[in-house]
Amino acid sequence: MAKHKIFTMSVASVYPHYVTKAEKKGRTKTEVDEIIRWLTGYSQEELQAQLEKQADFETFFAEAPQLNSSRALIKGVICGVRVEDIEEPTMQEIRYLDKLIDELAKGKAMEKILRR
Repeated sequence: MAKHKIFTMSVASVYPHYVTKAEKKGRTKTEVDEIIRWLTGYSQEELQAQLEKQADFETFFAEAPQLNSSRALIKGVICGVRVEDIEEPTMQEIRYLDKLIDELAKGKAMEKILRR
């Protein structure tokens, strides 16, 4: 079976859309970065390196230093699908990220977004 198109898209090509979505709602690039670092375990420097090397989503999540164990607490619907029901691991990681960015744009407090 062919890979889903999003797996081969570079994170760097989608990242500006995450930032724009957040900024339109009064949030910041710093908060977007914090969410990505929380989810993946990348440091700010490692995140920047992944963006600069144009890593695709599959590689980005495969190389993540420490996927946050609390990400299993992320629930809800993104793109019409419940994130907790997605069976393909990489797609689930991508949708977790999408859901967290949506929560940021909807004004949720960072403590709640980061499941503290």
